Amino acid sequence: MKILVFISHPAQFLFFKNQISELRERGHRVFILIKTKDILAGLLDELGWEYYNILPNERGKSKFQIIWSLLIRDLKLFRFAIRRDIDLLIGTDASLAHVGKILCKPCITTLEDDYGVIKKLADLTYPFTTNILVPKICDVGRWERKKIGYDGYMKLAYLHPNRFFADRNRVKIVNDKPYYLIRLSGLSAHHDFGIKGISYELLDSIISRLSLLGNVYISSEKELPASYDRYRLSIPLTEMHHYLNFADMLICDSQSMAVEASMLGVPNIRISSFVGRISVLEELEHKYNLTFGVKPVDEIRLFEKLEELLSISNLKDIFQLRRQKMLSEKIDVTAFMVWFVENYPASVKVMKENPDYQDRFKIR
Repeated sequence: MKILVFISHPAQFLFFKNQISELRERGHRVFILIKTKDILAGLLDELGWEYYNILPNERGKSKFQIIWSLLIRDLKLFRFAIRRDIDLLIGTDASLAHVGKILCKPCITTLEDDYGVIKKLADLTYPFTTNILVPKICDVGRWERKKIGYDGYMKLAYLHPNRFFADRNRVKIVNDKPYYLIRLSGLSAHHDFGIKGISYELLDSIISRLSLLGNVYISSEKELPASYDRYRLSIPLTEMHHYLNFADMLICDSQSMAVEASMLGVPNIRISSFVGRISVLEELEHKYNLTFGVKPVDEIRLFEKLEELLSISNLKDIFQLRRQKMLSEKIDVTAFMVWFVENYPASVKVMKENPDYQDRFKIR
């Protein structure tokens, strides 16, 4: 099978990386197309993988630039798919769905955001895509007939224990003090408009409290004032999950990293206007107690929750037990994805008629 995977963000690279490797090992031809976004090209270069960058320059943020960029992607993906006679298109971007519809080729859209959070992207994508492959908990609006829900999360594709092995030797922190990570999102995605996270004033208060207990390190997508330089975590982004795994706690306004911390069983608090709106995080919080969400306006509750967690001496052990419960009920997402793609479209019929078929991809 000839498969076109379009990757438009480093997080999507992490989701697809193991799947692409396994599909290629099984004899499938997988073509990787990307657009320029942060360190995405560098991650592929590290692996030595061939890829095609169809948008070498990052797009602007105006409405015109967003629409123009989509049209360019549509055109370039269309040309590529015709020349390579692609059998199946996979990814998140709306342009894949458009090209699949025009060429009468199946397109699998992979997401884990609810319709209400990504309404603009969903409205550009869902009417044209063939199937929407998402965690079972996700809401896809009126496109339920296209949904294939699986018992897992996208982050488990690379942080499931079958896929990720944390290495303490890769964490270059030289003393034995506890350490706490703070992750600041850039909040620059189209769905982040009007969303608030950790302000500098709140950041200072969090640092003051955590510094009494250990070292504090900040990883930030946005530029920070020089006054925070001494806290800056300067590491290759490919090492981040090892640092996260051994941290005593994560405080963040990044939904993605809160999910990643939950996958690893690391205590975490997220501060965001998105709290209460994202099904994946709501399940992780209220079913598994693996994350805690606080809105930016509720600082009193934030510090109450922080003090509550800091007072528990065996906090990480408790979170590891919660993680084990979550893992026992979720699948190895990479193994499932490889099966689903390799057996497509028969796999759609299997999942529609017998969703429990995916249980074979759980830890036994």
